[in-house]
Amino acid sequence: MNIDHKRVFVTGAGGFIGSHLAERLAECGAEVLACVRSNSRNDRGFLKDIAGGEQVRVCVADVRDLEAISRAMAGADAVLHLAAQISIPYSFEHPYEVAETNTLGSVNVLMAARNNQVEKIVMTSTSEVYGTAQYVPIDERHPKHAQSPYAASKVAADAFARSFHRSFNLPVVVLRPFNTFGPRQSDRAIIPALIAQALTRDEVEVGNTEASRDFTYVSDTVEGFLCALRSDAAVGCEVNLGTGTEISIGELARKIIDLVGRNNRLRKVACRRRPAASEVQRLVSDNRLASKVLDWRPKISLDEGLQKTIAGVKESLALYHPESYVI
Repeated sequence: MNIDHKRVFVTGAGGFIGSHLAERLAECGAEVLACVRSNSRNDRGFLKDIAGGEQVRVCVADVRDLEAISRAMAGADAVLHLAAQISIPYSFEHPYEVAETNTLGSVNVLMAARNNQVEKIVMTSTSEVYGTAQYVPIDERHPKHAQSPYAASKVAADAFARSFHRSFNLPVVVLRPFNTFGPRQSDRAIIPALIAQALTRDEVEVGNTEASRDFTYVSDTVEGFLCALRSDAAVGCEVNLGTGTEISIGELARKIIDLVGRNNRLRKVACRRRPAASEVQRLVSDNRLASKVLDWRPKISLDEGLQKTIAGVKESLALYHPESYVI
């Protein structure tokens, strides 16, 4: 699929990855239908700050409302579905809301895409569906093992996506990013939470320092979405987007402290740990399928990405809450 002059409908477009994606699509010549959820502040998230605004048209719809999402999607050539309740700690407190948005919302997007006869739909998964690695690196055949309500909601959404491909021949690609990070990410995520603390506090609080993750810079994740739109070979596939390298949270925290240059103390606190059986101890991707069917490879190193993210957090420090554990 050629992206130039195509109408691409993006759910969750006001968020972290979604806003970067809308911006990049506009750069590539696409007409972006940026779907955001209504709120009392009429807040469009990060869309107000992006370049290429003349090619980005904002529409308002909630993925939990099939009729609204179908109307908003009308005329789209392709769909990129990123809207989700993403916080794992939040899913412990509000599992029904998370399931309603992530699972039933995804079903609505799939139904709307089918009704609108789109050329391609890319669904956003998460590495959390695998749970703690049973072997490494984790390829797409790895068993799904949901260890949180959030992960369970995404396992179900992925299964619905595959079923729509098999049952209705819907041209679906399931992309599975491994811990995307970068500017605009909220401090619900570990990297901006650590950076905001390191910039403003003498102590940096952290939970489980032994767990390891495969961190992928946001521009690499965004290029994965563009590759998925362009690739015919990816239709019907679930595809990992990760670097294939891992770092422990303890090492990551010390690296961030070194890059910030403030010599902060690192302190473990119990409130930042997940319930023991819910903790995913190790995630590291096998990205060979992405190389094969998407012709995708990560380009930004962890250190380069962290430096860019530190600069981004500095520029918007008022948006962060380093004194609190944000869920």
